[in-house]
Amino acid sequence: LSGFATTDMAGNVKEWCWNEAGDGKRFLLGGGFGESTYMFRDWDALSPWDRRSNYGFRCVKLDAPASPTAVARVEPTLRDFWKEMPVSDEVFEAYRGLYAYDATDLNARVEETEKTETWTREKVSFDAAYGNERMIVHVYLPSNASAPFQTVVYFPGGDALFLDTFVPSWADDKVFLKSGRALIWPIYKSTLERRDGFEPGGKPLGVYRDHVFQWSKDLGRTLDYIETRGDIDSAKLAYVGHSWGGAMATVLLAVENRFKTAILSSGGFYLSDALPEVYQLNFAPRVRIPVLMLNGRYDELFPLESSQLPMFHLLGASAVDKKHVIYEAGHEDFPRKEFVREILDWLDKYLGPVRRSSQSEVRQ
Repeated sequence: LSGFATTDMAGNVKEWCWNEAGDGKRFLLGGGFGESTYMFRDWDALSPWDRRSNYGFRCVKLDAPASPTAVARVEPTLRDFWKEMPVSDEVFEAYRGLYAYDATDLNARVEETEKTETWTREKVSFDAAYGNERMIVHVYLPSNASAPFQTVVYFPGGDALFLDTFVPSWADDKVFLKSGRALIWPIYKSTLERRDGFEPGGKPLGVYRDHVFQWSKDLGRTLDYIETRGDIDSAKLAYVGHSWGGAMATVLLAVENRFKTAILSSGGFYLSDALPEVYQLNFAPRVRIPVLMLNGRYDELFPLESSQLPMFHLLGASAVDKKHVIYEAGHEDFPRKEFVREILDWLDKYLGPVRRSSQSEVRQ
């Protein structure tokens, strides 16, 4: 039930709208099957000639002619990152200090374990770096490789800000375990079991800033915990962020230097305002590890020209150690085989190959 007393507005298909967006596109709203749930609340716009299995429309009979405002063209104002300059190194060091935390005892304990044919999962809790909170991480260890494992630390998309409970089977959709790598999924502040009412957009800038600090400290404490485990190779860690996690990466990776490489899927610069101490543009040049960016050409959340390309350009990695793959797709509907191939090839290149059961199983 929506705030306008309408029901069943989410899926199974997203719906073409009358309003025109920029470049001759039309809005396509509501979220469709196969998409992340946050696409129900986020706007999308594509060529009206585009046809896919989860696109549809809704018939409406109006009581009176629609107002000119209701049917008008809607084109958001985009900021020009190409004209903005990151802060100096001296100022950035002051910003970095805001992310520091005391490396106190973790007091870690295993809360539960689960085993399947392909992985063993441990739910682990330990002291957060702020307040009296407990941090939670889910540690997945692959069954087709031997310790110490190369490891992927995951930062999810915006779905995690609206869902209440972590679902262990989510890991089955990830390719990392099949490749013989461990997967660690931290439950960051404001997500899943640690939801605190925070939602993106419409919040005072200071509230967002304080949460960014907490997300960074959650990631740091997760790496602190990894270093205590003998079955994980803490010298071979990869950050993988999807959508929200891809966007947050520039800030997180600029203040955390323990990752060997990063993969950012469906991310980019946010087009909204932020305080300078959490503003992505100030952090991107300080990300100097190899980075793979995977994006859709028609992504309306992170547009190619105004969001993706400036972020990729400003990343501090050398030209040979950063790669931007652009699919003929929207926000996240990438061709699966090509997407998986890029990810695994990148991890093999920068973390090294691992023992796998068979090439066909990994690449499926």
